[in-house]
Amino acid sequence: MESFLDLVKRRQSAHSFTNKPVEKEKIDRILEIVRLSPSACNAQPWKFIVVTDEEKRQKIADATSKRFLPVNHFSKQAPVLIVIVEESTNFFTKVGCYGVNRQFPLIDIGIATAHLCLAATNEGLDTHVIGWYNEKKIQQALEIPENKKVMLVVALGYSDEEVRPKKRKKIEELVSYNKY
Repeated sequence: MESFLDLVKRRQSAHSFTNKPVEKEKIDRILEIVRLSPSACNAQPWKFIVVTDEEKRQKIADATSKRFLPVNHFSKQAPVLIVIVEESTNFFTKVGCYGVNRQFPLIDIGIATAHLCLAATNEGLDTHVIGWYNEKKIQQALEIPENKKVMLVVALGYSDEEVRPKKRKKIEELVSYNKY
């Protein structure tokens, strides 16, 4: 059995996807893990829209790859796009956001997205988290109410890329004990 560290080392942002379809059972297992992600005050401030319909998927891909620069073209290859929408939070989370000046829904969505990416890797799939997109086009394509905010899009599928070595800072640059 693969260790969690090995799983994390294997996870990477895919820059290309094959045309192999993603099995619904795998998507369902990934989403069950995402559903169990922790959130502040158990608010679960998210909705995950799984886009597999070809026409809608192309509209979302266009919205992610034509906004600022000619980037994110891999989104056109991905057989699945998952759009993450911020949902209303509960009273305690709202109070906490104002009381301690933290955006808990954003933190929670980040945690859930990390769970999604690791769960996908565990299923033999690859992901790429996309933060640049035309929100209005995505809202229109998926009938998302204007008062809702699209937070991220995750491209999901099979990639034939080799696992690249991680380029990360040394642990000593990131961690200290008992003081800054």
